[in-house]
Amino acid sequence: MCGICGFTGEILDKEQVLKSMTDKLIHRGPNSEGFYFSSEISMGFRRLSIIDVTERSNQPMYNEAKTLVLTFNGEIYNYKELREELVASGHKFCTNTDSEVLVHGFEQWKEKLLDKVRGMFAFAIFNTSDKSLFVARDFFGIKPLHYAIVEGHLVYASEIKSILQFPKIEKKLNKQALDKYLSFQYSVPPETFFEGIYCLQPGHYLWYKEGKLEINRYFEPKFEPDKSLTLDEAVQKIETVFEKSVQIHKESDVEEGCFLSSGVDSSYISSYFVGQKAFTVGFGEDEKYNEIGFAKRFAQEIGLEHHSRVISAEDFWASIPLVQYMLDQPLADPSCVALFFVSKLAKENGVTVVLSGEGADELFGGYNIYNEPLSLCKYQKLPQALRRLLAYLAEMIPINFKGKNFLIRGAKSLPERFIGNAFIFSHKEKMALLKEAKMATAPQKECEKFYQKSKSYDDVTRMQYLDINMWMVGDILLKADRMSMANSLELRVPFLDKEVFEVAKRIPLDLKVNNENTKYALRKAALKHLPLFTAKKKKLGFPVPIRVWLRQEKYYNIVKNMFRSPSAEEFFSTEVLIDYLDKHFAGKEDNSRKIWAIYTFLTWYNVYFNN
Repeated sequence: MCGICGFTGEILDKEQVLKSMTDKLIHRGPNSEGFYFSSEISMGFRRLSIIDVTERSNQPMYNEAKTLVLTFNGEIYNYKELREELVASGHKFCTNTDSEVLVHGFEQWKEKLLDKVRGMFAFAIFNTSDKSLFVARDFFGIKPLHYAIVEGHLVYASEIKSILQFPKIEKKLNKQALDKYLSFQYSVPPETFFEGIYCLQPGHYLWYKEGKLEINRYFEPKFEPDKSLTLDEAVQKIETVFEKSVQIHKESDVEEGCFLSSGVDSSYISSYFVGQKAFTVGFGEDEKYNEIGFAKRFAQEIGLEHHSRVISAEDFWASIPLVQYMLDQPLADPSCVALFFVSKLAKENGVTVVLSGEGADELFGGYNIYNEPLSLCKYQKLPQALRRLLAYLAEMIPINFKGKNFLIRGAKSLPERFIGNAFIFSHKEKMALLKEAKMATAPQKECEKFYQKSKSYDDVTRMQYLDINMWMVGDILLKADRMSMANSLELRVPFLDKEVFEVAKRIPLDLKVNNENTKYALRKAALKHLPLFTAKKKKLGFPVPIRVWLRQEKYYNIVKNMFRSPSAEEFFSTEVLIDYLDKHFAGKEDNSRKIWAIYTFLTWYNVYFNN
């Protein structure tokens, strides 16, 4: 795993500028650095040695004629097969690394190389002959890549903090990103919180030549459910493809381990790590927030070397500024902090590569919310006018009662009620909260293009499609990459493999979500490897007791001081903020997610704009 950066054209002190950009990525690659300079481009690289750890595998890397220059972040899991094919075509290799396969593969196939590779990646290739730059990002967005056009220069990097070192960049907050963040709890790609800096979307590549930028999509995760597929057939296909995926994701020349929660995804992965290390973190003694006991029991049953840590409230809150700095952009998912600490735990115990379960829920239908279309099915057969009336009456009743949320959500169509796994502030709430109320937009507008593309799917699959394109990219994979890399740890995700997706996309609805469970076929496959108590356990994720802490005077006052700060007054109605906080503290409402979203943003803003 590595970090890459660069810029086109000539600038003053370009060597020092590139060195500063590269230094900002040292956590991504502490083992070595590399540079390429010409009058057309400057390219930087930081290396975390994983495969062929010798110096000869340092980057930048070249083809035989040195007409192509490569910097690469990621892993190509089928590089040995591709290498054989390229050698047969006459290419000569100097290393045993997957990086060299990319540069020769690009020479052979150009952008068609992307159809052949299996892995996670973000890479840049400069052609010294025609002065073109090619940059690509992997299928699902596991590895990051950001870019900006600045006074005729294309500037790119694995992380935004590197781009900010470019001297012609004006660091300016993108206020529209704040509006979207308040709805989704993350910055919605391709925009970022910095004006003029963008995220290259998953499954996309760009060409930059003679000052012109062209972006194309080469991969889109489309579902093609096969209703003839039986449960036994689905389970067999899942088991076969997943076992192969785990095995190729385990290939490295350094020590590996796995993250282990109490859920089926990480447990399924860890069943392939018998005798190796597994890592779990939790909070306090309450099993709602601490999965260590469950994970320890599982580890003992299958024979894992289990390491765990209980994160104190003090450690959690003290880490927030560093976590937000490493994320580049505010992310109101409190599990980021848990992921930071479990990555730190793995690194402290000698591991450089870990496998984790990200992507299983999106691909196989695992989130509990995916049950909603089934639970609403009968109710939504009533005339919509009647459902709208019942919802209106329910909203008029000031107290909460059992079934109130059912009546309100059941009156809405899927695009109206579901914007992804997080929905923090509504349009109306944002208008009251923001100093510039006109900034507020309806979050449903951001989802329209994905709902339009998925019109032929059933409602559950439409939810999956939306989450893969938005939630997974903006939240799940962002925190996975940044929190692991903050600890110089490579995190690999065997569920997000294109061959696994080829199986997942054909699983019919009743084998994904039914009255028995979510992720139904995947759980049945896991049963062959796991103790029964693990395979049947419902998903918790990384539960964090934010709600509880915000009712303790110490943390209530920490947040209250932040909500009264000049930064808060710049963007928000502080009266509204304090009202949310006081009602939560008094136990009148659960506003923990809203409070946390604002506190996270303000912490991030102070780190990047007030330091």
